[in-house]
Amino acid sequence: MPRVRVKICCIADASEAAMAVAAGADALGFVGAMPSGPGIVTDQQTRAIVRTTPPGVATISLTSATRAAGIIEQLDSSETNTVQIVQHIDPKEYRELIALKPNVKRIQVIHVEGEQALALIKDYEPWVDAFLLDSGRPSLDPAKHTIELGGTGRVHDWSISAAFVKSTSKPVFLAGGLTPENVSAAIAQVQPYGVDLCSGIRIDGALDPQKLTAFMRMAN
Repeated sequence: MPRVRVKICCIADASEAAMAVAAGADALGFVGAMPSGPGIVTDQQTRAIVRTTPPGVATISLTSATRAAGIIEQLDSSETNTVQIVQHIDPKEYRELIALKPNVKRIQVIHVEGEQALALIKDYEPWVDAFLLDSGRPSLDPAKHTIELGGTGRVHDWSISAAFVKSTSKPVFLAGGLTPENVSAAIAQVQPYGVDLCSGIRIDGALDPQKLTAFMRMAN
């Protein structure tokens, strides 16, 4: 198998970014405003960290915006080179996003709540550069619950993720509850292009160098 790419998410400051890059991370994720989940930073904080990140490392804004205008505003403010859209948005919004930001890479998050996730491939595949499979629950009734758009620390059904990978021509990142202890099994079953994690390598919210090193070793 080709080398599995690693995206370290919830980057909080320049020291965490430097630690992740030194460990071999291919991408850094910066969590924008979200209804729930850990690791939220402002666009201004993201921009400061991005300016210290070496070339060749993808810098990824996680956005909960559902309209192209809001997504573009966050990109302009944060100066990242990739956007990760964490909601299941109207695919028509991609047309405007691509027209105004043609050089920005686009990752669409698919929350694997069941086999219906596979039906979303046809909606987004023409518009995105990659997919990311996570364990959020955007289907929760917002009148009764805070919807979950990532950062849950939960593993979803990897058999659905494996079927997703086989059903799309686009690269797929696997997220959701990954740790140094389970990432090898996840890669073996799903065979993703890359893996993505936040809480699985943190202690009290802070990136832990030992957990990070162990994860990188087990992921490759």
